[in-house]
Amino acid sequence: MIHKFPPIRACIFDVDGTLINSEDIYTDIYNTILSEYNKPPYPWEVKATQQSRGTPGTQRLLDWAQVPLSIAEWKAKEKEHTNLFRDSKLLPGVEDLLTTLATKTAPPVKLSLASSAGAQLFSLKTSHLPIISQAFSDTRLHVFGDDPEMSDSKKKPEPDIFNLALKRINDVAEEVGEKKIVARECLVFEDSIAGVEAARRAGMRVVWVPHSGLAQVCKGKEMDVIMGRTEADGKVPVYGKTPDAPQIEPFEDGRLLSDDGDVEMRESLEDFSYKKSSIRVVD
Repeated sequence: MIHKFPPIRACIFDVDGTLINSEDIYTDIYNTILSEYNKPPYPWEVKATQQSRGTPGTQRLLDWAQVPLSIAEWKAKEKEHTNLFRDSKLLPGVEDLLTTLATKTAPPVKLSLASSAGAQLFSLKTSHLPIISQAFSDTRLHVFGDDPEMSDSKKKPEPDIFNLALKRINDVAEEVGEKKIVARECLVFEDSIAGVEAARRAGMRVVWVPHSGLAQVCKGKEMDVIMGRTEADGKVPVYGKTPDAPQIEPFEDGRLLSDDGDVEMRESLEDFSYKKSSIRVVD
């Protein structure tokens, strides 16, 4: 049953893989490290269970790779390659979407960031992309994985990062006498499976834009992802192991909606439908 939705008053964005192509850069870094130990390239079947999950996600990577490294040692090796993020690029449709949301919505939609990565790394990845700083100019509405109010135990798929983002949005709204924003009035933009589930647990609506590699290994399981059934029981599903899985057909406009309408899956953020997402845009 699809719900009747209130207008969207706030949009909360993940960063890596949602706004910028940094997931490809992460994969390149991981493969460089793995090659040092004569390990095969990092597959999306494993990355699907690691993305956005902090230390538990890194442990899943190491359990698969079987390299003689601790989590701290792996992170240290990652850090040696962080200069590569200076070449990150906006993903298709992001610039137009952020420009519209930041300048053409009425009443103005509040824009927030909620990323599992750290604040310093965010700056490295995005400081050369002006639309990011322009759209998310209010740094009070930034929540990162190394925020004092966050911890690994609260990382996605737990809802804490989105709950904290909404709390800060309402702190800002209260300052100017605006009515409190509720979770159903928030639209989250995510690329990871854990992010979709976290946003659903927070009671928010979601636009899921998976990497093409992630979409491929999730074929036949898309509804499980957009309905938030992937880790609800604490078990991690195996992706990409059922080539005969039935293909789920999207709508004519390319979107795939969850059974309750709370989540839509899209191939990219190009030609985003504001009306269908209950966002009012004016010229």
